[in-house]
Amino acid sequence: MPTFRNSRAAALPAKLSRSWLLASAADEGNFAPALASEADSVIFDMEDAVPAPGKAEARERVVEALSTGMTAWVRVNGIDTEYWADDLAALSKAPGLRGVMLAMTERPDQVTHTAMRLQAGTPVLALIESAIGVENATDIACAPGTFRLAFGVGDFRKDTGASDDPMALAYARSRLVIASRVGQLPGPIDGPTVGALGDDLKQACKVTASMGMTGKLCLLLDAADTINKSLSPSESEIRWAHELLEAHAAGAVVGDGSYLPRLARAEKISSLADSYGLWNA
Repeated sequence: MPTFRNSRAAALPAKLSRSWLLASAADEGNFAPALASEADSVIFDMEDAVPAPGKAEARERVVEALSTGMTAWVRVNGIDTEYWADDLAALSKAPGLRGVMLAMTERPDQVTHTAMRLQAGTPVLALIESAIGVENATDIACAPGTFRLAFGVGDFRKDTGASDDPMALAYARSRLVIASRVGQLPGPIDGPTVGALGDDLKQACKVTASMGMTGKLCLLLDAADTINKSLSPSESEIRWAHELLEAHAAGAVVGDGSYLPRLARAEKISSLADSYGLWNA
């Protein structure tokens, strides 16, 4: 069987995935380059990336890819569309399916009904793209089947009239972060910054990280590496954690009431650095 997936990314648990690359299912030629990229997780996109007349063909090519050695997540069409049931019926038999992203999630039962139509244990990413979805975020996060929340920035802005200014989107991002914590989920996945690379993407990732989000969607292959680095512990954070943990192991005395929270943070940074292979980077 041919090897398609970046081996480093394939070994990383999806709960820790930082970059989530959307690969359009309108052309099967998009799949292999996406899987070979530095993206922690790859999503074959059968929703926004495929016009209505091409939905059936896109579904067929995704199932074919996932049945012939490829493994990926798949963005399926919303539950209120005519495509949702057919998407899930086809994907439920695909051996390479890692999980699905449910477009336009607005209610917790939508996630549960989606999960029930797939193989038992298949994770569902709830893509929240509307004001109703944001207001119901906590219930969605607590729903059976929800694996992680994601923020559909573009459609949310269309729905609400909000600009792309970080302040305008801060409430929605915060709601997803808090809902994820209440639902005991990994940190939520921020929406893509369309067309951004280099310093522009780094700045966008700073906003993502500052809000408490731990992943980010992207549309460009070259964006994945920047997102991975930007949403990982920095060299100074890793060095600080290393020093604190070494001192603690050597019997350092607790000095004040902030010591235990700092120790917990150092342990988290250490764990992430191990998972991302950063200690010796």
